[in-house]
Amino acid sequence: MGEAPVRDADLLAELEAARGKFGFDYVVRQVAEKQAERDRIAALPPARRRRAMISADLANSEPTLKDLRHVHSVLAIVGLPYERLPANQQHFARQQGNMALDVTAGYLRDANGNALLQPVPFGPKARLILMHLCSESIQQKSATIEIADTFTGFVRDMGFSDSGGRRGPLTAFKEQLNALAACSMRMSVWNGQSVRTRNITPIDEMDLWLTHNPHQRSLWPSTVTFSPAMYDSLKRHALPLNAHVVRAFAASARKLDLYFWLGWRMYNIDAPLTLSWAALYDQFGGANANARDFKRHFKDDLKEIKEVLEKLPARLTETGLTIEPADADALALPTRKLSVKKR
Repeated sequence: MGEAPVRDADLLAELEAARGKFGFDYVVRQVAEKQAERDRIAALPPARRRRAMISADLANSEPTLKDLRHVHSVLAIVGLPYERLPANQQHFARQQGNMALDVTAGYLRDANGNALLQPVPFGPKARLILMHLCSESIQQKSATIEIADTFTGFVRDMGFSDSGGRRGPLTAFKEQLNALAACSMRMSVWNGQSVRTRNITPIDEMDLWLTHNPHQRSLWPSTVTFSPAMYDSLKRHALPLNAHVVRAFAASARKLDLYFWLGWRMYNIDAPLTLSWAALYDQFGGANANARDFKRHFKDDLKEIKEVLEKLPARLTETGLTIEPADADALALPTRKLSVKKR
C-alpha cells in the first residue's frame, strides 16, 4: 500500500517521522488505515459522523474530570415532555411505577411588569440546561450559579450555534431557561398506605436583564439560584454523565432520557435485570402512538447509544431489555466521580 491515500497533515507528519527507520512499511500501512477510517467517518451523515467521532475519541482516550457533567437523578427516572405541549395545556404528569413527576407552567414578568405565561419546559434543550445548571452548581459548590460567562460556551459545546434572532438556537435555549424558572415541579412516591410529595422546583431565583424587544423578552441571566431543597437534594442525588456522550445526543430528548436512565439504572442494580417491553413503554413511550412504533424507535435509540458507548452492558431480547451493572469504564466516566446515592 502506497502513501498516496494519506492527506491529513498529522498523518503525513507521522510518515515523515518514520521514514528511513526500521518498520517504515508497517507505519505506512497503519497510517493509510487511519486515513481510510477518517475518510469513512467523513462520508457518514452528520449525526452518524458525530457518533462515530465521539466513539473513536472515547476508545482512544481515558475520560477526565473535565468531561464530567451532572444532572439530578430525578430526571433519569421521570422526564419532561419530549415536545411542546398544546398552548392550553399548562400541566404535565409522568408516572413510573410508584413515582410521579408533576410539572406546572408558571409566569414571568416582562420589563413592563406584565405577567407572561411560559410553556411547560420540554425537549432536549430543557434537559441540557438542567444538566448545565446542575454541573455548574456541583463544580462551584454553591446553590447560586454564575452563568453569564458560561452559557454561550455551553451551547456551542453541545453542538449548537450561539446565534440569536427569533429562530436562533440561543433564543430557544432562553425560552427553556425561562420555562424552567417559571415552572413548579413535584415528585410523589407512594406505597399503598401513604404518599410522600416533595417540591423540587428547579430554580428559586434568577437575576435577569430585561428588554423591551418583544422578540427578546430576556437576556441571558447573570446568576441562577437553586432552592435550598433542590441544592441539598442535588448534592445527594447527582447523576454523573460524560459531556461527549451528551453531545452525541443533544438534539434528541428521547435519547438523552435513555442515556440518563441507563446510567442511573445500571448504578442501582447488583445483578442482571430484565425489563419488559411494557415497562419500557411506560418509561419512554409517551410520544409514540402505539407499542409497535415504540419498539422500533427504542431499538434504534439503543443501537445509537451503543455506537457511542460500545461497552454498555445492555441487550434487547424478545421479552424486553436486559441490563447489567456497569462500571465507570462502561459508562465512559472518570474513576473519580460523584456517585449517586442508591435508593
